[in-house]
Amino acid sequence: MSTFLLCIMSTNSLPFPVIVPTFNVPTLSPILLVFLFSFFVRTHFPPLLLRPTVIQFPPAPCRSTAPMAVVVNPGLDRSDKRKEVKCLDADLVRRLREFVGVVGVNLDTCNMATLAFLYIYLSVFGSGDLPSLTVSVWSELPTGAGLGSSAAYSVCLASALLSASGAIPSPLKDRDHPTGRWCQEDLELINSWAFQGEMIIHGNPSGVDNAVGTWGGMLRFLAGKIIPLSRVPLLRILLTNTKVPRSTKVLVAGVKDKINKFPSIMAPVLDSVDAISCTCEKVLAEMTSEPITGEHYNILEELIDINQHHLNVMGVGHPTLDTLCQVTLAKGLHSKLTGAGGGGCGITLLRPETDSSVVRATVQELKDYGFDCWETSIGGPGVQQHSPLSVKEDILQILNRY
Repeated sequence: MSTFLLCIMSTNSLPFPVIVPTFNVPTLSPILLVFLFSFFVRTHFPPLLLRPTVIQFPPAPCRSTAPMAVVVNPGLDRSDKRKEVKCLDADLVRRLREFVGVVGVNLDTCNMATLAFLYIYLSVFGSGDLPSLTVSVWSELPTGAGLGSSAAYSVCLASALLSASGAIPSPLKDRDHPTGRWCQEDLELINSWAFQGEMIIHGNPSGVDNAVGTWGGMLRFLAGKIIPLSRVPLLRILLTNTKVPRSTKVLVAGVKDKINKFPSIMAPVLDSVDAISCTCEKVLAEMTSEPITGEHYNILEELIDINQHHLNVMGVGHPTLDTLCQVTLAKGLHSKLTGAGGGGCGITLLRPETDSSVVRATVQELKDYGFDCWETSIGGPGVQQHSPLSVKEDILQILNRY
């Protein structure tokens, strides 16, 4: 299981990391599946306005250092840090873009991550003293692969900076406990600020990714409404990255064009996708209220196959995704694309009884095609605070280098 890790270190408290699992969003489907990623943010106090803030994104060679005084908006007032935010401060966004030196709409990963951090940082701490920070970000899984990593990043930033500013309390009351969860009110505040980060990065996001990164589990997304599912089973999956780059904007535009060109043909396809999602939700609910049987997995596998065929009809498939489906089907496993499609990543459902030798053989064959694979799970928790002892030693060693 991969995770986003975030840690705040101050002179007044012990360091604590925050784990943020995030959903990956199957294209045009109300039922969303979760994947876990990882990053690390470290801050150092006391607050000194003219000391630099350092932002590092290992292992990528990206590092930014700047005195925050040059971008502080004297009129910025965030005295009510508990108030949820809805809209971006356009003037602050303009100042930050000029400060970072970015133009146009196509920004690289480091620039987008830097802008999101600076915006949340300056907004949360407001016009008062700004703490001097060293921020290190690290990920186990690739960015830009349709896995919701930007949302997990934004959720972690919001959680850490709101905690550091005192806007939300630490949920870890007892340091002997490995994890702690914020209350519903605090999670709503975290989610609202994470959405700000997503707007910085994507412009007009749906809000689904940051919501599922905040609350975890699974969500129903229908007609613009996001509703967390109360109980979901933990499902094993194989996550495969075909390494084929794709543009979400181009793929979505292609689907819209096809719908406009063939409305009488595409409307039933979309209705069927909706029915697949509703059936999937029903099966998942049954798996939490009664003993899980092989028939539950039989239905999920059939739904995966039907959904993948529909996505191909919509024009978001790719030969590499077809290869993924063929390789796994030969092993008795069922796969579909995830994210925007057109390459990117796919998921493969693993039954509880699937032998480890089958998984190893499948992974090896997919790697022979040049793909990357990870075994993980869906249905995990959302943002949490973790005690230092709960972080893997190998991850801490990597992060301590920065």
